[in-house]
Amino acid sequence: MAGTEFSIRDLLLNTIEPPRNDWQLEEVLELYALPFNDLLYRAHQILRAWHDPNRVQVCTLLSIKTGACPEDCAYCPQSGHYDTDIEPERLLSLEEVEQTAAAARAGGASRFCMGAAWRNPTDRHLDHVVEMIRVVREAGLETCMTLGMLTQAQAQRLRTAGLDYYNHNLDTSPEFYGSIITTRTYQDRLDTLEHVREAGIRVCCGGIIGMGESREDRAGLLQQLACLPRHPESVPINMLIRIKGTPLYDAEKLDPFEFVRTLAVARIMMPKSFVRLSAGRDDMNEQTQALCFFAGANSVFYGDTLLTAGNPAPEKDRLLFSRLGIEADRLTASRAPGQA
Repeated sequence: MAGTEFSIRDLLLNTIEPPRNDWQLEEVLELYALPFNDLLYRAHQILRAWHDPNRVQVCTLLSIKTGACPEDCAYCPQSGHYDTDIEPERLLSLEEVEQTAAAARAGGASRFCMGAAWRNPTDRHLDHVVEMIRVVREAGLETCMTLGMLTQAQAQRLRTAGLDYYNHNLDTSPEFYGSIITTRTYQDRLDTLEHVREAGIRVCCGGIIGMGESREDRAGLLQQLACLPRHPESVPINMLIRIKGTPLYDAEKLDPFEFVRTLAVARIMMPKSFVRLSAGRDDMNEQTQALCFFAGANSVFYGDTLLTAGNPAPEKDRLLFSRLGIEADRLTASRAPGQA
């Protein structure tokens, strides 16, 4: 059976064009406009060519410093500009991170992502972050951080500490960006991604769908991601979680089929990347999630909470995986506990 599967993949790879970094907006919109079944069929062929279609990377996300962020991202309950139910919290202790990482690994996670509500970290912040990277790696997990903007020197310091991935989303298209954020430019985000790449850290970069953007904006976001010098290794596609107190609380809910289309187009444009079905799963039924996996999603966040928002309970995810015949990829880093 395994030999047959590999021969099928070889055949698919010989008939599918290699990854590209020169996508034009018109091409992306043409993909979006394909009949739904044709789009999913094409995306699934590419998923099957580059990845095991029945394995999903499982990641856990922890907020290591919550609230009071100076940025004004219109979707974010942690912004200090909005009156939400989020209470600012101190930076977590090393012991708290270590315990949560151990529990995440025991629960089946392979990557441990840590997020801090900062515009950009100070060097003193990084003193603590470096120790967090160490204890998570010692637990046998891949490490990912999202800390805001980085200088080139800070990115290099994180790489020296052993950081595997850095998350820094573009969020939306350049044209729609100013409607969502005014405290940080699009170029600021691109500069941080460049610093991360130059330091040798793998990139996790995606966006948020359902913020009132047009289909052309969704296509523009994917064009930006796929035209980076190297495709991000991880591409999180988030469905907006509407949080009371944020400017986007009353945003119109996006058609689930449009969300699935976006995942499928992302898979076609970035075939080797892990496309992560991220925020918003708590509001999706199992059928929508199953379509997302068929369309090319092969990574999820696992656990009850994503930073401050809800996420399906692990038991619910395990049941869904079982019903779909999907296996969780427990240790993509091939790292045993205690290994560097």
